[in-house]
Amino acid sequence: MTTRSPNTTALDGHRERNTDHDAVDAVRKRIAEAGVEYIYYQSVTLGGRAVGKVVPAVHLLRNLERGVQMHRAVVADFQTDRSGTLLGGGAQAAEFTALPDLDTFAVLPWDTSVGRFFCRLYEPAHRPEYGGEPFAADVRGNLIRRHREFTEHTGLVLRSGCEPETTWTGQGLEASHRPDASPAYRVEMLERNRPVYQKVITYARALGLDMIEGDYEDPGQLELNWMYDRAELTADRLITFRQICRQVARELGVTASFMPKPTIGVMGNGCHHNLSLWRGAENVLAEPGRRELHLSGTGRHVLGGILRHAAGAMAVMGSTVNSYKRYWDAGLFAPERIDWGMDDKTCTVRLSANGRLEFKLPDAMVNPYLSHAVLLAVISDGLENRIDPGPPQATAEEPGFRFPALPMNLGEALTAFGEDAVVRGGLTEEIAALHLACKSDEWARFCAAVTDWEHMMYAEDTP
Repeated sequence: MTTRSPNTTALDGHRERNTDHDAVDAVRKRIAEAGVEYIYYQSVTLGGRAVGKVVPAVHLLRNLERGVQMHRAVVADFQTDRSGTLLGGGAQAAEFTALPDLDTFAVLPWDTSVGRFFCRLYEPAHRPEYGGEPFAADVRGNLIRRHREFTEHTGLVLRSGCEPETTWTGQGLEASHRPDASPAYRVEMLERNRPVYQKVITYARALGLDMIEGDYEDPGQLELNWMYDRAELTADRLITFRQICRQVARELGVTASFMPKPTIGVMGNGCHHNLSLWRGAENVLAEPGRRELHLSGTGRHVLGGILRHAAGAMAVMGSTVNSYKRYWDAGLFAPERIDWGMDDKTCTVRLSANGRLEFKLPDAMVNPYLSHAVLLAVISDGLENRIDPGPPQATAEEPGFRFPALPMNLGEALTAFGEDAVVRGGLTEEIAALHLACKSDEWARFCAAVTDWEHMMYAEDTP
């Protein structure tokens, strides 16, 4: 753990790291070799969007020290609520300072004149009371701090791998199959999508993602996966992956959508989080020497924490109105209840291999910094309180069933989020409050909207 003198701030410490001669020289060398002329200084919003500024590369040293400034309402995507109030801060709110992390520099493979950094956010240095301290609504900075604190407290590291599903539509990508069958896993469908997956994988590898496998899962749906790693690195890579998909869609003249449930009757777009917990080189979810599918005692407590707080976490894992259509459409491998199982695709958590828990609630629009921060909090609770997950695939009718029902719409999920102090404790108070405000407004707007379904049902249905 890095210590600071009483008169220095977190911003000062980050600036000092950004003056490391070897690290700075390595970045400058890459910029020169690639011919980088412009650099994106990007951070991530509550909604999981990359935002930032572009600066000529000749100002690198200035930006390593001073960063870039942005209005704090950007973390809420400059969203106003239904009354017109800007969420996250009004016109008089102070800006924050976005300072780049040197080790995140990358050259964009589709245009090597452009590079990018991920940034952490700080209160501006001139603020008298808390200038230079971490900006409380920084989702990326929060995850980095939470994971460091978790490791200091437990000696453990959370590693994760995500399974992002994306719906691709456009000329030449149409799927053809029998009405009573699915085109899942067909090589013919991979061939139709060859220009897509080849570009995505090529760009992803150039940006440091160790791509391992991919498949075609339902009409238009591709899943392309990369190797698991520390939780905060996986979160960065998921944001990078989405940016890659958008770029490939632009180049090919097609559409890439992360909408959780784009169509009724086909599988929705999930983003399952595959979790393991490490002490050094040991994965503590499994016991050495045991080959049969099992969980260690520690693993059972981790699972118990995840399940006990699954309902409260839903407003993060399924963060949109559309997310809940994925759970309602039965028979399509999405979770239907809060439980766990050995190999049941409808369980909230699946023990897919020794040492790995597959958490199936997150969908393709999840903010990975929020989801992993919440997972660290609920895993901590499971470990500290030795929460027992019970038998696999228990139901509410069975004796000893202990988990609440799965929220079935965003409104129910927001209520559960507000009632779960452990889930909210994985976030800062500012992030939790702002997330609740943004998503409550989204739910209110939906409840007030008149949809095509309502017109179909009621417009000419005279009582």
